[in-house]
Amino acid sequence: MYKISEAAIRANLPVKTVRYYGDIGLVTPAGRSDSGYRLYTDPDIAKLSFVGRARRYSFSINQCRELLDLYEDEQRPSFIVKQITMEKIAEIDCRLGELKEMRDELQHLAGNCHGDSRPDCPIIGKLSNGD
Repeated sequence: MYKISEAAIRANLPVKTVRYYGDIGLVTPAGRSDSGYRLYTDPDIAKLSFVGRARRYSFSINQCRELLDLYEDEQRPSFIVKQITMEKIAEIDCRLGELKEMRDELQHLAGNCHGDSRPDCPIIGKLSNGD
């Protein structure tokens, strides 16, 4: 059994994140020591690592909860895992489109800004009043 600090190191997560996952019931510690320290087992650390990697792929806490349930279910149908992943890909594609639009608009604004000693600046104009 490992204290939270060692579990965090092994799972490659900040202690604060491990504590948070326990507090929300995502990955709860196996128990507590006599002095009240949270204690984690190797399977707990594997779950923490799993969730950490899923979060790096931008899966939400609820999606991580669902994926973790599937991870623990050896009889899981893989089509559910694929469906969750395809939904995440669609979300990412949507966000990429939004980011491209923002980039294009900023590029346009920057292209119309003289960038010299004059105070007139379309970037400031857009940010201040939407013009």
